[in-house]
Amino acid sequence: MRALRILLIVVVVLGGLFVIADRVALHFAEGEAADKLRATENLAATPDVSIKGFPFLTQVAGGSLDDVEVGIKDYRATTGSDGQTIRIDDLKADMKGVEFSGDYSSATATSATGTASIAYEELLKTAKSEQTQVAPGVTARVIGLSDGGNGKIKVTVEATVLGTKLPQPLSVLSTVAVEGDTVRVHADSLPSFGGVQAAENEVRSITDFEQKIDDLPGGIRLDKVEAAKSGVLISVKGSNVRLAG
Repeated sequence: MRALRILLIVVVVLGGLFVIADRVALHFAEGEAADKLRATENLAATPDVSIKGFPFLTQVAGGSLDDVEVGIKDYRATTGSDGQTIRIDDLKADMKGVEFSGDYSSATATSATGTASIAYEELLKTAKSEQTQVAPGVTARVIGLSDGGNGKIKVTVEATVLGTKLPQPLSVLSTVAVEGDTVRVHADSLPSFGGVQAAENEVRSITDFEQKIDDLPGGIRLDKVEAAKSGVLISVKGSNVRLAG
């Protein structure tokens, strides 16, 4: 009986040591992965990396991790060949089936899904904010974007007719959608500028705009967008997503 108690104590102690070693190794691996991801994606700050599942060491021994969550607070995505960028906030990606190389220099996820957001003031940089002629004697420009409710964006337009600025800005509700790597904003209806009718294509040169977003981390892609209170919410997804290396 005494020998059994001793054996149980040894098992408990060894189990506790294994758990401690597992958690220490996990914490170290998360830090190393975060530093690697920061360097690979040229991030301004170190991202959050959380490796799920227990025990961690047995996953490492098997050469793959079941689930890795990555969080990037402020990511600058390129918007085309001109080198311009757009700020994407709170990018969170859930990586499944992460396999890594023998020397741990690279890691690739079988699939990934995630979310992010673009603030309205950031998206406004894409809209035509300079005065543009939309009809003889009529100029207009976008001065604001906001939540229009029911998944719509409210586009606020300031207009000048025959040299006189209209006393109140005009607004239209617009649909936001993803087409490939581009976010598109399309007005559901067009405003009337003090009773002056303008050609549709001229007005849409103001109310409608698009923002290309490519070079997201690891090769993930835009999936869906939706207007929300403080900005546009983005869903992203990808396969064979590079976590590092």
